[in-house]
Amino acid sequence: VSIFSGGTIAKSTARIGTMRAVTAILSLQLLGNALLSDAFAPARPRPGALHRTAPLTLPPSSSLLRMVDGGIADSAAAAWSSYNAALESDPLLVKSVTAGVILGAADFAGQALERKQKESAGVETGDVDLARAARFAFFGLVLQAPWNHFYYLMLDGALPPTEEPWTATTGIKVVIDQFVQAPVFTVLIFLFLGLLEGKTVEAVQTQLEADYKDTMVANWKLWVPATVVNIAFVPPILRVLYLNSVFFFWSIFLSLKLNKDEEVSQ
Repeated sequence: VSIFSGGTIAKSTARIGTMRAVTAILSLQLLGNALLSDAFAPARPRPGALHRTAPLTLPPSSSLLRMVDGGIADSAAAAWSSYNAALESDPLLVKSVTAGVILGAADFAGQALERKQKESAGVETGDVDLARAARFAFFGLVLQAPWNHFYYLMLDGALPPTEEPWTATTGIKVVIDQFVQAPVFTVLIFLFLGLLEGKTVEAVQTQLEADYKDTMVANWKLWVPATVVNIAFVPPILRVLYLNSVFFFWSIFLSLKLNKDEEVSQ
């Protein structure tokens, strides 16, 4: 019994010693962590001492402006690069979608001008006509951009672009564009948008008789110089984009012109 009791005591003593060793190791580790935390922690203000923080230093305003301008320029350059890549890979689709967006926005601008004019005249204004803007966007998507895409392919195929801007070829192209193509396309604009609006062919013909001549005169005032720039200086791949940009302002005129009779009837 005494031998058994002695073994038990020995084992208990060893177990206690192990526990003490583990406890000591853990205590030393905790103490070390605390010392390291104090060593690398920011200095704490003494009680009662005035706490001061270092002033926040900002770069000069000119530097901030350069940073912002640089970011905007980089984003614009990346967007332009992506647009050109898409234009090269699928030109007709990109031109059509671009035309749809631009012409839809142009009609919104035209409606805003109409509301402004009515408010100045003391006339009650209605809500934005979403269907009307959608018609112009659809016109750009399925007619304006595809028409000009294939038209310029045919024109450049028949009369290839020249390296020099001011040539007889440029002059001939401008004459064909504005005095052959433009009169035909203007009739198509009246017909396409009129039918989309629900007008009959007879109603469209009546509108053409009333507004066609004035529309063509206004067309030549804007589009003859614009076409000279387009054919003489704009790369062929970007010609429809250039047309869409000018067409934004032309579409405002068309929007007001083609919806004039509707406003009078209302």
